[in-house]
Amino acid sequence: MFDVVALGELLIDFTPAGTSETGNILFERNPGGAPANVLAAVTKLGGTGALIGKVGCDPFGFFLRDVLDKHGIDGHGLRFSHNVPTTLAFVQLNEHGDRSFSFYRKPGADTTLAPEDLDFGLIDSAKVFHFGSLSMTDEPARSATRTALEYAREKGKIITYDPNWRPALWMNDEQAKENMLFGLQYADVLKVSEEELAFLTGKDDVDAGSRQFLECGVKIVVVTLGPKGCYYRCAKGSGSLSTYDTKVTDTTGAGDCFFGAMICQLSRYEGALAAILPEELAKMADFANAAGALCATKKGTLSAMPTEEDIRRCMSDTPLLKPV
Repeated sequence: MFDVVALGELLIDFTPAGTSETGNILFERNPGGAPANVLAAVTKLGGTGALIGKVGCDPFGFFLRDVLDKHGIDGHGLRFSHNVPTTLAFVQLNEHGDRSFSFYRKPGADTTLAPEDLDFGLIDSAKVFHFGSLSMTDEPARSATRTALEYAREKGKIITYDPNWRPALWMNDEQAKENMLFGLQYADVLKVSEEELAFLTGKDDVDAGSRQFLECGVKIVVVTLGPKGCYYRCAKGSGSLSTYDTKVTDTTGAGDCFFGAMICQLSRYEGALAAILPEELAKMADFANAAGALCATKKGTLSAMPTEEDIRRCMSDTPLLKPV
C-alpha cells in the first residue's frame, strides 16, 4: 500500500543561482512539478508515495527518474516519451522570495501522458489519490487524468486536489476555469490560494468562497494565505491560523509542502473526512503551516522539504508571524 499516489507533472525548475563573472544570471537545475513536490513532502515525513507521470527520454528525464528514487518515491508509474522533451520552467524571484515562471512546454512530455500509460495497480494500492489541474491543460494528459479520477472514485480512494493555477499554461482563462472546476467534482480535499479561490468562485472573501466549495461536495478546504497563514473549513466549522515567522528565501514549492504535510496526516486519519472536527483539522493545518514556512527558507523544491522533527521544532521554538 502507498499512502499517496499522485498523477501529474514532473519537470525541471531552473532557479536563479547568482551571477557569472561577466554578470549574467546563473540558473540551477532543480527537480520540480507540484505533484512530485507533494510526494517528496509525504516521503520526507515518513509516508510512502508513488508518481504517475511522463518525462522525456533525455538527460533531464533520466535525472528526474533518479530524483524520485533518491526521495523514496516509487517510479513504476513514470513513462518516457521518445518524441517530446521533458518540460522546463525558469523561475524568477523578487526581493521577497516570491516567484514567477516561464515555461517551455509546447508541448512537454508531461502533457503526452495517455490513458494507456496509466498504471491502475498503483491507484488500487493507494490510500489517497492526488492530482492537480496542470495535467488537464492539453490532450492526451487531460483524458488520462479524467480516466484516473473516475477509476480512483470507483475504488473509493480519498482524492486530494490542487488547482494550481498557472495562466501561461492555458489557452485562455475560460479553458482554465472549465477544467479546474471539473476537478472539483472529484475532490474530497481541496487546497487553493486566495487568487485561485477568487478565480474559481468569483468571491474575494475566503469564508464565502470556501463555503461554496463545500456546496460542490468537497469535504475539506484549506486556503493558503502566504504570510497571513491559512484558512480551513470542514462541514462542522472553520477557522484561520497564523503561520510561523521564518526567514523566506524562496517560496517555490512551499504550498506543495504545506499540502503534502496535510495529506500525509489525512492519510493516517482513521475517521470519516466528512465528520472531521474543526479542532482536528486545525492541528493538521498548524503542522502544515510550519512545514510550508520551513520549505520557504531554502532554495529548490523537493530537496527543501522538512522532516517531522524539523517541523515540531519550528512549532515549539519559532514565533508566529503577526498578521499585517
